Amino acid sequence: MAKTEVILTHNIVGLGGESDQVRVAAGYARNYLFPQQLAIPVSGANKRRLEALRQRRAEREAHEFNTMTELSKGLSKLVCVVKVKAGEDGKMFGAVTSGMIADELKHQFDVTLDKRKIYLEHPIKTLGEHEVQLHLHAEVKSTLKIRVESNTPIATPVTEATTEAPRTEKRGKRPEKVEAVEEKPKSAAKAEKTPKTEKKAKKAE
Repeated sequence: MAKTEVILTHNIVGLGGESDQVRVAAGYARNYLFPQQLAIPVSGANKRRLEALRQRRAEREAHEFNTMTELSKGLSKLVCVVKVKAGEDGKMFGAVTSGMIADELKHQFDVTLDKRKIYLEHPIKTLGEHEVQLHLHAEVKSTLKIRVESNTPIATPVTEATTEAPRTEKRGKRPEKVEAVEEKPKSAAKAEKTPKTEKKAKKAE
């Protein structure tokens, strides 16, 4: 495949930035880069534009650095919640990917972040809190806290502690009934003793 050398006029991820001279497929340059004004052919006249392109590149990179530095400070304070499907035992179905995190950042905080800037050593497969690395810029890295939660309610066991309270109240009232029963024989005994004293008094007469 024929190759040609071009001067990039815009930043192209994976290829280069403004003022870079790169070799690409001739068809790619002719059918895409040149019509989109993303590159220009290498020539004496075009090489004189290199200084202006370098200046524009420096301004763009400085702006990106400042923007990503501020974004890094803001993201480090956030907790992004990702809802997933999980069984009653808490085991997840599937995994959390960088694309899901990017979607939740946009949905929850209106932060647009390329999923390629979210670095995961491996997909997250457990519930709870996790920290992921963010490669926001060549010179700016940060971390983001992720809390993975189940969108399926987890059943909790029902305790029987509340049924014991009425029993203790009934037991406390029993002594009162016993005392009331015991008082009746004492009053009856006094009533029986009074006739005997009257009989003794009649005998003395």
